[in-house]
Formats: sequence, C-alpha cells, structure tokens
Amino acid sequence: INAEYGEFQTFQHYFKRINLRMLGTEQSPKEPNDAGKPKPVVILTLGMAGSGKTCFMQRINAYLHAKEKNPYVINLDPAVFEVPYPANIDIRDSVKYKEVMKQYQLGPNGGIITALNLFATRFDQVLSILEEKEDLDFVLVDTPGQIEVFTWSASGTIISEAIARSYPTVIAYIVDTVRCTNPHTFMSNMLYACSIMYKTRLPLIVVMNKTDVVDNKFVVDWMEDFETFQEALDANPSYSSNLSRSMSLVLDEFYKNLRTVGISAVTGSGCTSFFSAVEEAVKEYYEDYVPYLEELRAAIKERREGEMEQQMSKLKVDRGEEVQLEGEPDDRSSLPPSFSNYEEGDEEEDEEEEVQYEDSAMAEASFERFRNT
Repeated sequence: INAEYGEFQTFQHYFKRINLRMLGTEQSPKEPNDAGKPKPVVILTLGMAGSGKTCFMQRINAYLHAKEKNPYVINLDPAVFEVPYPANIDIRDSVKYKEVMKQYQLGPNGGIITALNLFATRFDQVLSILEEKEDLDFVLVDTPGQIEVFTWSASGTIISEAIARSYPTVIAYIVDTVRCTNPHTFMSNMLYACSIMYKTRLPLIVVMNKTDVVDNKFVVDWMEDFETFQEALDANPSYSSNLSRSMSLVLDEFYKNLRTVGISAVTGSGCTSFFSAVEEAVKEYYEDYVPYLEELRAAIKERREGEMEQQMSKLKVDRGEEVQLEGEPDDRSSLPPSFSNYEEGDEEEDEEEEVQYEDSAMAEASFERFRNT
C-alpha cells in the first residue's frame, strides 16, 4: 500500500484533480463520442445490506449479454469475498482490504472507507479506460454492502459525481421487498431513496427485489393510495407509527415522480421493465442533470475569470500601472484602497490638510504623486 500510494500528500489534492478534469474541457455527456455513437449508460447500484445488489448485478449483466448488448462491469466493494459476475475493473485488484485494516488498525467499515479513498485517488485512470472503450452500451457499477459507506463518504461522492459528469448515469436503488412488508421498514427505505435522489440530483429507480418471494403490488398500492398505507400502519401499531404516518404525507409528492419496478434477481422476471425505466431515466438525465451540469461549469468558469481579473488588477496596481475595470466609468479602481475616496473635482479632507482639486489635470497629478509614494 505504501509503495502504491505513499507519494500522495492528501486525498483532497487528487479529488480536486478529478473534479477539475470533469468540469474543465470534458465534453458534455449529451454529445456523441468520436465514433458518433452515444455514450454508454452507467447504472450505479445502491441499496441496504442484504437487499440483493450483487445478485441484481449478475442478473442484469446476464440479461444484457443475452440481448447482445456490451456491458462493462465495475466492482467497488473491497470486502466482498467473491462476486458471481466477471468484473472488468475490480477494486480488490488495486487495494487489499485486509491489509488496509491491518496496517491502519481499522474496523470493517473504516477499512472499506479507506480502501475507497485510496481507489478514488486513481479513479481518473478508470475514466480513461472507459474512454478507450468504443463499443460499450452499459457500465454496471456495484457498490459496498454498507450503503452509508459509499453514499455519505467523500470518496463515494467523488466517484459518483465524476461518473455522472462524463456519462449518462442512473441510480438503481435496490429494496428488499420481503422486509418492506413492515410499513416502518418501507418508510425507512423510501426516506433513504429520497435523500439519495436529492443529494445526487440523478435520476433514480426504486428496484423492488425478491419479487419471486413476495410480490411488490402492495408497495405500489401504498405509494399510490395514502389510506391503504394508513391501514397497514394501524395493523402494525408501534411508537413510530405517528412518525411514519406524518412522513408518508410528506413523501406523497415524491412518489408521483418516482419510478418503481419489481424484479427477481433469481428468476430474472422484471428485467425488461427495468431497462424500460432506464430509458426514461436517461431522458430525464439529459433534460434535468445536463443543464444543471452546464450551469455549474459556466459558474465555475465565470468565477475563475473573475478571480484572474482581480489578480491581474492587483498586479497592475502593485506595478503602478493604470487599471480600468470593465463597467467602471472612472479611474478609482486603479488606486490603492487608502486613496479610493479621491475623485476628480471633489473636496477631500486629509488627516493634515484639506485639498481642493479644481480640475481633472490637478487631480491626475495628485493621483500620480500617490502612486509614486
């Protein structure tokens, strides 16, 4: 680990490098690549531990191959022992999870976060590899089992934003349908889905997994009919029932724009519906996220230009040169701050005497004396 990452000073330095690369000269995701083909769609898989993310990844990977599509699979879970799909890029090949825990004396979650941090410092190389691939249709990204490790960590944010700024990205939030038969667990999952969507600003699809065990129709009914969910809460009374009842009213508007599909990672049922939802989510990405991304780039560019103009103005002032800022009708901006109150034709009171400037020529001569001193 030291040999591979010892030269790094801070993670923030390389995170900044990746962000500047994505917000700099990179072309917009809506533009075609050199071959004229649209960029591949990235499906970022998130979900609670035990919801079936890895099995879902294996199922949609097999489905795409059966449809003669070309997926590219990335595994970002450093602690998984074995994955049931062939990973093109695997974090375990770059960072040894157990060695990280041993060397830095960390627990399981701390080891995962540190491994992601180390991998994120080289994530620009992952993007470079993706850019070299010409015939990709989808990029499937599997994340760690502990959802909070990826969702709320700095490295997880950097990775997700870097991908979204380069490729059309859709979040697949995997939900365990069996556990959601409890209305309180269902409400917790919906709150998490809502927080992820508003944090990332990316299109989100709620994937109700394990429909081969329990059908997801009851979830759809709860989301479409408030009273049906209230009846389920009444049937499962607890101290949190009032909170769940109140939150369901808050999330009612959230449900209206939420895509929900049922799928079984075991049987493969629902894959067609899922990819139909992906197509709709990609349209939303182009309509909502790309304009937001362009506004962000424009704001950063404008801020940089303003900072550069201020630095050049300060440099000219230090060198005693005339400075005329855009939009300023006079030469006040060229003066040091202590003399910025002097104007042509105005009476100004100095600490020792009062000077009356009778014409602009005398004012210019006085300004020149100030510059020389």
